[in-house]
Amino acid sequence: MTNSRPKLVGITGGIGSGKSTVCQMFQILGIPVYSADDRAKWLMSNDSNLKSQLINEFGADTYLHDGSLNRIFLAEQVFSDPEKVKKINSLVHPAVGTDFKSWAENQTAPYLLKEAALLFETGSAEELDKVINVSSPLKIRMARVLMRDTHRSEEQINQIINQQLPDEKKNELADFVIKNSENKLLIPQVLEIHKKLC
Repeated sequence: MTNSRPKLVGITGGIGSGKSTVCQMFQILGIPVYSADDRAKWLMSNDSNLKSQLINEFGADTYLHDGSLNRIFLAEQVFSDPEKVKKINSLVHPAVGTDFKSWAENQTAPYLLKEAALLFETGSAEELDKVINVSSPLKIRMARVLMRDTHRSEEQINQIINQQLPDEKKNELADFVIKNSENKLLIPQVLEIHKKLC
């Protein structure tokens, strides 16, 4: 019996670039997708060790009375302060890394996708075999996020964008680039990468 593990492929892109849409296309092709951002939110609400670390760092208001994460409070605490961003990342990213490893061990596809906004920024790209960047013009990304995340202001979105590597840099670092702009079809680009990864 061969002990060949699935290839681990990261999929990244700036906020509003269309990562989730691209991931859905890979899922239709039968590729399991691990959403690091969704799992991070889940772990922040359900992992007792991580919860106590966050309370120690940011105070009791980090969680609401029902035990759920106080996202608004945390966003106000963190986003405008680069040091606090580093701190929260240093707590959440290792928990996500461990969670991803145990998830990946139970998968059998030829390759797996780890969807994360900050693959290069956190260094977790180094633990992957390949990385795909979903690239999209800033103006389109801003419009998408404002429409999708009605709770966010343009200023908050800019703060998030400023914590992410510029698209050009991600394109240089990535093994594959999917261009998600109005004049580019996504499906042929996804199929071509799928063929190469299989």
